[in-house]
Amino acid sequence: MIVLGIESTCDETGAAIVQDGVHILSNVVASSADLHAKYGGVFPELACRSHIDAITMVIQEAIEKACIHPSQIDLIAVAQGPGLVGALLIGMNTAKGLAISLQKPLIGVNHVEAHLYASMMGKNAPMPGLGIVLSGGHTLLLKILNLGSYEPIGTTVDDAIGEAFDKVASLLNLPYPGGPHVELLAKQGDPKAHPFSAGNVKRSPYDFSFSGLKTAVLYALQGSNWQAQDIAASFQETACRDIAKKALLASQTFPCQAIYLGGGVCNNLRLREIFVETFPSLPIYWPPAHLTLDNAAMIAGLGAQKFLNNKSLSDPLDLEVQTRISFA
Repeated sequence: MIVLGIESTCDETGAAIVQDGVHILSNVVASSADLHAKYGGVFPELACRSHIDAITMVIQEAIEKACIHPSQIDLIAVAQGPGLVGALLIGMNTAKGLAISLQKPLIGVNHVEAHLYASMMGKNAPMPGLGIVLSGGHTLLLKILNLGSYEPIGTTVDDAIGEAFDKVASLLNLPYPGGPHVELLAKQGDPKAHPFSAGNVKRSPYDFSFSGLKTAVLYALQGSNWQAQDIAASFQETACRDIAKKALLASQTFPCQAIYLGGGVCNNLRLREIFVETFPSLPIYWPPAHLTLDNAAMIAGLGAQKFLNNKSLSDPLDLEVQTRISFA
């Protein structure tokens, strides 16, 4: 089965060709991150305009790099949500147009679920597992009973972890996107220099809160005798250890056989070190670097699995985008 995947949830326009849900024949991404840098975050209208300009180009490039003809495509998979409504509509309407013109089935994919699938893609993934999504828009803990079957455990009540990294980077006058720059600066600092702490949420011990940590960084910067590298290191250590601590607690609530992570924050090497320390006896599945950020290969791969698991039934052509999708 050859699947064309389309991704347009935020500021990356992606198209990919994936065979049998696991073999990536091409994976093309056009990012508009540079356009948003001066705003310190994604400007939705600019993101949508960029999708309009790029989407035809990236689809054509993905098909050419895969060395296939459009008639060889068996299925079109598209990110249905969550994401920016305007951005989602551009990808969805493009996918519908292709489904009609090529007379191929259409399948809508949960973008967040696809991030988890990226760590399983082409692997013998033991189940049940603990799923952890860490990105600019999401911080989630999930029980993975099987592919397509999930039970939410915890989420953030304010900032997503990637958003917190971006905001701290802004406070430190570092470029956007901030995560890689904070990590690079933190390598030079002392993670014990500032006694920061992440918030505990009364309603659930598995939920996250990073707004207080961000405010603590702001107050530290208003003081004297601070070093930017120490603040970056202390923030990063606190945030990453909070994620690992709550993931450990969640893993003790049911007999998970592995941990699966997804999202751009998975590129943080300190986070990976802390997880290895925290889970010495559980296998940890990280997505490869080219599948951590938003991309269409994970959409195509999961789309193929979803289509086959649904007895090859396609979604209707009046399928609607969803800015929020619940796992419950």
